[in-house]
Formats: sequence, C-alpha cells, structure tokens
Amino acid sequence: MRRRVTASAVAVSGIISLSSCNTTPATQVDVLIIGGGASGVSAAVQASRMGATVFVAEESAWLGGMLTGAGVSAVDGNYRMPAGLFGEFRSRLEEHYGGLEALKTGWVSSVLFEPSVGDSIFKSMVAAEPNISVAYNVIPTDIKHLDNSWTATFENPDGKKFTVEAKVLIDGTELGDVAKEMGVKYDIGMESRELTGEDIAPEQSNGIIQDLTMVAVLKDYGHDVTISEPEDYDPDEFACTAINDLCVNPKQPNRMWSVDKMITYGKLPNGKYMINWPIEGNDYFVNIIEMNREQRDSAIAEAKAHTMRYIYFMQKELGLNTLGLADDEFPTDDLLPFLPYHRESRRIHGKVRFDLNHIMSPYDTAEPLYRTAIAVGDYPVDHHHHAYDGVEDLPNLYFHPVPSYGLPLGVIMPDSVENLLVTEKSISVSNIANGTTRLQPVVVQIGQAAGAVAALAARDNVNVSDVSVREVQSAILDAGGYLLPYLDVDKNDPTFKPYQRIGATGLLRGEGRSISWSNETWLRAAEPLKAGELADFIQFYDIDYNVDDAEAGVTLSQAGELIKAVDADINLAGYLADLGIDKQPADMLTRGEFALLVDAALNPFAREVTIHGLFADFE
Repeated sequence: MRRRVTASAVAVSGIISLSSCNTTPATQVDVLIIGGGASGVSAAVQASRMGATVFVAEESAWLGGMLTGAGVSAVDGNYRMPAGLFGEFRSRLEEHYGGLEALKTGWVSSVLFEPSVGDSIFKSMVAAEPNISVAYNVIPTDIKHLDNSWTATFENPDGKKFTVEAKVLIDGTELGDVAKEMGVKYDIGMESRELTGEDIAPEQSNGIIQDLTMVAVLKDYGHDVTISEPEDYDPDEFACTAINDLCVNPKQPNRMWSVDKMITYGKLPNGKYMINWPIEGNDYFVNIIEMNREQRDSAIAEAKAHTMRYIYFMQKELGLNTLGLADDEFPTDDLLPFLPYHRESRRIHGKVRFDLNHIMSPYDTAEPLYRTAIAVGDYPVDHHHHAYDGVEDLPNLYFHPVPSYGLPLGVIMPDSVENLLVTEKSISVSNIANGTTRLQPVVVQIGQAAGAVAALAARDNVNVSDVSVREVQSAILDAGGYLLPYLDVDKNDPTFKPYQRIGATGLLRGEGRSISWSNETWLRAAEPLKAGELADFIQFYDIDYNVDDAEAGVTLSQAGELIKAVDADINLAGYLADLGIDKQPADMLTRGEFALLVDAALNPFAREVTIHGLFADFE
C-alpha cells in the first residue's frame, strides 16, 4: 500500500529548502506560479524550456490539478489534436500503458489513466527542467505587486515561511484566488443574453455556477468491501442513477443507463473505476468561490460525504460490493482526491472576452480574435447543473454543439493588473464558453501559453502587455502546439506550421463543422482555390486586383501575378522548387499550395497583430 501523507508533509525541490529555519532569504526567479494544477505545471515547463527560471507553489502534494489531484483522469476532447504539452503528456501515458489503444478503457473518453500515474508523469516532466523549483503543501500568506516585480510569502503547515520575488506572476489556482487578491475584476455565474449577445444565454444574469464533483477512484478487491452506512444515508438520493428497481421518477429520463454502463463510464487501466457520474450520482451543487478557507473546507466535507453516500448506494443497492476506494491512488487519509473537480470559477475581466459568438462565427465578429489564437478545443458546450435545485429554469446546456475553435491570447491577461497572467477556468470567457474552455486539454494549453508569455516578458524585460502576439504564437508552434484547430494535416507534417500561420493571418478561412459528436475545423487544403477566396489576400496587401468569376479556379500564373503585385522581385520558381510544387502556369492551385507559396514568399505572419486581432499598423 502506498504510504499516505498528511497536509503537514512538505517537499521542496530546486533552489531552496525549508528544513533548516523558519524563514529563508527571498528567492528570485523570472516567473512565479501559484498553483501547480493542469495550467500551472504546463506554464512552468514551457517557461523553463524558453530559458526562464520558475518557482511553483502548490497547495497539495501532487501536480496536475483536475487531471490528477481532483481525479478527473478521463480526458475530454482534443483526441485528434494532441497539442503541445497536452500532446506530450498523452504520449507519456501511451508509453506507460503500452500504446494509445491501451488508454481506451472506459466509454466516456478515449484517454483514461490512473491519477497517480498522471502525477508521476507531470513530476518527471518538471524534474527534467533544471530551471524549475517546486514547493508542495504550501499556501500564500501575502502577495505584493511592486513597480516591476512581485513578492509572495508562503507558509507550510509547520509554520515555516519563505518569500519568492518574480518578474511575472501566474495565477494557477483552481478558483482564481490570486486574481481576486490582486484586485482583478471578475464575474461569477451566468451573464444575461443582452450582455453577451449569446442566443442560448439566460434572459437575466444570475450567480449560479456548475456543480462540482468529489470524484472517487474505486478498485475491485474481489470480495465484499461494503463500508458502514454513512450518516444521513437515503437511497432515494441516488435511486435513478442507473436502471434499477428503486428508480421510479428519474430526473433525467432520457439519460438512463444500465448499472454496467454507469460503472464502466470511467473505467481506468488496471481494473480501477473513476466515479464522476452526473446522473443522480456524485455531482454536488455548492458555490464555494467566495468562501474563506474554513468555509470551503466545511463545504468540501459535505461534498465528500455525498460521494461516500453514493459509494455506499452502489455497494448496497446496485450489487457492486467488491468495489471500494482504491488504497493505491490518492495518498490521503480518506483515500479521496486532494481537491474537488471545480467546473467553474471566477472569470476575470481580461484584455478580451471570448464568447460563444467567437466560436460559432470567428470571421464575423467585431474583433477577429482568431488571429491571436494560442490554444484549440473541440468539445461541445457542456454544463453540469442537475444537482442544482431549479435546473429546469436554466438554459439547456447539455452538449450544445459548436465547431472547434482557437482560443485567443488576451483571455489570460487581466485588463487592470500588469504582469499577472490568469489561467485554469478563471480566464476571460463568458459563462457559456466556459462550458468548453474548461476541459483538460484546453486548460493545459492555456498554461503553456501563459508560460510562453511570461518567459518572453522576462527575457526582454518588458511588461506582459508588450509581448508580441506573433512571438507567443511562434513559441507555441515551435513547442508542437496548435493556433487553430485544422485537421488537414498532422502536427508533425512539414505543412502544419505554414497552414497554421496562414490561418492566423486570415488570408484563407477555415471551415467549422459540427457533425453529430464531432466538432471540427478544416482549412480545406486539398480543395481547389477559387478566385472569390482571394478577397482577404487582396485586402491584406491593399492591391488592385479584379475578380471576374468568384467560382473560377486560380491558376499558378494568376497566383504568381498576385504575389508579384506585392513584391515584384520575388523569385517564384525558386519557392516552387523548394516547396515541391510541380505545376505549370496554367495548372490550378489548391488552397494548401497557395498557403504554402504565400507563407514562403511573403511571410504575412510577420505582420504583427494586437491583442484584439487587429493589424498593429492599422489599429
């Protein structure tokens, strides 16, 4: 059995040690990250790989947050887009378990794993970076924003304190606590339809957030391990969690599954089961965001009690009495995760606000935020509200279909506090959009982008708001990340980066699709280029060119004329040879070939954009 640790244990790696005295001299780093969750750990790795020194302060004994410490080890979305550090993490899982197919153990996801394995992988990724130091089981007691730096003091359960100074501070907490402490404005709950312009938003704003879940990981012990009946146990509380004799009046009659289907939903490798069941299961409504630490602890204790009642129900009423809390997962006294799964947080007021309209119609909004994209997602808008008493009065946000999307850089930058970056679910998005941006692959990418911004700001000794959008995007691409969610080519294909760069200029528009459960975007690289699709190119370069037939194909000769109109000295033959495009002047070009040729010959991606997606030379 794994040795269990309590909250008093402390582990510190890197450049300081807390074992010899109650305080230490201030540690100076480029980037301080408070919260080693899914965003925090990816921010640390990215910043370190770009040369920054990083300190991570984590409240628990694990890294990875919702993916590990909260037990939500079933990845939602981005299966065909293993972007950046999320893709690296998934590759490490494949190596551990013996291939991608070995991760398809449950039906809710195609990537499932044991939380303890995820924590080990994140720790190994951090340990490989000499520029990263981590303090576990510590909490911030004081944070100050000075003229050009931050200082934060931390304390462990034994009362030992230490201080860290940094150029850039990243809020990696689960609920945006640092942002609040620093005076960043934020929203909680649902905005009104009038405020966001989203058709499916409620008519009136409210403070209702999504249910949280105290996840449990069970394993099959092969014999009866039924626990003692918990206090306040009532089988009616969970009667319709699955098809069984106790179910009379299900709250969600269209979502009734067999007991076997319910338990295999989150089946993990090695015969374990993640219990994160939304249908009269262990989802739990409580809004702890504005509570103090003691109030939160009390509310979380109630959520834990709810989960334990659910486990007892499964054991006693559903015949699953050989399943009990795994004793080799979470090193906690109660064998439950370190923290609940928070689906919703404070949402900051950022440099930009990303909403459902940007997802549905990226080319038709006032701010072309797609040009600043630094992460991608493809999960539907999914809100959990069924534990809330009054769910029938809320919008139906159960898997609302959307195309895949690119998440803009400005959502991690508060509009009022400099050199602070905010990650996790506290980014500047609408309540509706949070239903898709909250998913694990997106949150890991959010952290990676924050790490890139912080490293560039520290390297150039500039404020975060002065960091080049294009430099951040280039760093993301160099790290195997996506800017826009094109499925035309694999990220390791040599055409991947040119397609991404051209997409981020808007010279060719992608096509978003929502087909059944598949949310996609395609550059349509293999399709013929039509003359009408040159309008964005003509406008971008402000050239005089008439299109007679918008549906007509574009020849290599015509494309050459356009490019020569921008730069008459360009040697097109040389670029064509380098790109392997073997066509005659009268041959039609594909969209992909045009993208490659324009990227190589004109490099339009070098034209800087503002945080709002406008071209910097024209704003």
